[in-house]
Amino acid sequence: MTLLISHPQRDLIRLQLARNIVLRTLKPRLFTELEKYLEIADFKKGDVLLSQGDHDMAQFFVLDGVLKRVVSNQEGKEMILRFSKEDDMDTSYAAWRLRMPAPYAIRAVTKGRVAKLSMEAWGEFLERHPVIKGDFEYEVMHLMSEVMSHTITLHLLDAAGRIERFQRKYPDMYERVPMKELASHLNLSPETMSRMKQKKKALAPVVKLNEVGYGSFG
Repeated sequence: MTLLISHPQRDLIRLQLARNIVLRTLKPRLFTELEKYLEIADFKKGDVLLSQGDHDMAQFFVLDGVLKRVVSNQEGKEMILRFSKEDDMDTSYAAWRLRMPAPYAIRAVTKGRVAKLSMEAWGEFLERHPVIKGDFEYEVMHLMSEVMSHTITLHLLDAAGRIERFQRKYPDMYERVPMKELASHLNLSPETMSRMKQKKKALAPVVKLNEVGYGSFG
């Protein structure tokens, strides 16, 4: 890992961070204050950025690639709670504030890069800047609500409905996330996921033709 202030691609990374959902409202002075704490870490597919049960936590800002938030039971069965990509973030802030171990793991779905800092350094920065803290905590609550909505969806929608909802809400992720990972997120078998995706592809040309036909007749 290399500190942002001494990274050879510092200028590019600063532009990427300026688009991040949490940092995009930061004034230049505050960004300069923050960047001395930021480490730039490259990761490979399958790398673990945070293990479930860890007490040593960090704040992650995604620069490139896709991450997943995963929870496991004692039998080793896993559930993918959410994905994050460029301009997004992942965090264990709530657990850190509650002085609890990380309730989930954060792992790499693809290769990529993050900017990270310790949760202690991030917490101290937030305490110095209450407006940023408020915006960040709102985003944390939004992510928690997103995970809860997803969990409810698994119980209320059938396989086709789950796939359709994910594709509608995250169209770019639908194409980027490997089928096995997406199937796990939607609580489907890879075989069911593959069959449903093929069915949607087969139906797509028919839908487009019908749309053209209806349009021709007003």
